[in-house]
Amino acid sequence: MRQANSSAILILASALAGPAAAADVNVVGLFGQKAVVSIGGGQPRTLSVGQKTAEGVVLLAVGPDGATFEIDGKRRTLKMGQAYSGRATGNGNSRTVLKADGQGHFIAEGQVNGAAVRFLVDTGATLIALPAADARRMGVSYVNAPRGMVSTANGTAVAYKVKLDSVRVGDITINNVDAVVMEGGLAMPLLGMSFLNRTEMKREGETMVLVKRF
Repeated sequence: MRQANSSAILILASALAGPAAAADVNVVGLFGQKAVVSIGGGQPRTLSVGQKTAEGVVLLAVGPDGATFEIDGKRRTLKMGQAYSGRATGNGNSRTVLKADGQGHFIAEGQVNGAAVRFLVDTGATLIALPAADARRMGVSYVNAPRGMVSTANGTAVAYKVKLDSVRVGDITINNVDAVVMEGGLAMPLLGMSFLNRTEMKREGETMVLVKRF
């Protein structure tokens, strides 16, 4: 279910979102001598060792728990789920610590536009995703928003691209966050990269630390 939801959100984001900035690099997956990365909050792509992207990011090496890149002319090693930003870091005191559940998933208690929500952290989702019932409960207006059809494990669903006024997780509050509202096919809200890319993620075993960057 989670993989299908993430794929659907990536497809919708690609169709509705504009070109992403190239300031951020996030490691989404590792396998063999390849790494799956999201650059500037864009759709994840697979890079082979030695490959250079249009944004100037070069994959130099892949290890068991991280990958080494050339970014902004410097060699940088990022662990799985860790992000790098060339932009200035701010609000360094705003942070939250998440613990993995028995299945290895990170669940985050938070708020959307001041309403309580329970997120599943999903680095494979480009945007925050909300089931329609949760969006209505939170007062998120979406029926007139740009819409698209996406495929999920439960069939085809309608999804709307919206802007959330504020999203809070722990001590971190981020304003004007891109999201999608899905009518069906989503069991619970997903905390995707439109929020996570604006934090620095550090994962150590069953603990994930988020620190607000901007």
